[in-house]
Amino acid sequence: MIVIFTGLLVSLTLNANHTMNDKLELATFGGGCFWCVEAIFERVKGVETAVSGYSGGHTANPDYKQVITGLTGHAEVVQIAFDPDQVSYTELLEIFFKTHDPTTLNRQGNDVGTQYRSVIFYHGDEQRAEAEQTIAVLSKEEIWDDPIVTSVEAFEAFYKAEGYHQEYFENNPNAGYCRVVITPKVEKFEQTFREKLK
Repeated sequence: MIVIFTGLLVSLTLNANHTMNDKLELATFGGGCFWCVEAIFERVKGVETAVSGYSGGHTANPDYKQVITGLTGHAEVVQIAFDPDQVSYTELLEIFFKTHDPTTLNRQGNDVGTQYRSVIFYHGDEQRAEAEQTIAVLSKEEIWDDPIVTSVEAFEAFYKAEGYHQEYFENNPNAGYCRVVITPKVEKFEQTFREKLK
């Protein structure tokens, strides 16, 4: 399903069990490989959909092979449709910052390049203000040894990734990357945010 909001292309994947309603809002985060980010957020209570895709670049309708070159300017992201009555944007930001390293520029672990940058694409001024305030608070608390490099950028467009990228962890739990990288992240998330699980 493709929806146009004020001239911006927004791609939302909805299946038979999920229908778009007026209460849902959007959040778009990049925190390294989108397989990891998607695996986390699709477990959050109040998240209707978590869709892997590309955002923040200058190439229209990019494919995965183009994005991984780093030449499109796009980041691997996950676009989240969520019910703010069940989970707030601030809570999503908390999960985002606690499930990736926001201090490594253009890198998460062995995934290196601008396509793996830590980025928040805000949908409106309220999200921008919340994102900037969260970064300011976390920076003051000095949780990490290095400064936060997460960028906060206006959302412009989202391009849904190829089908085989969607629900990758769920469909490929025994793949090497899933066992070594994603499983530990998911397990840590489920322990830390037990009360927020579906």
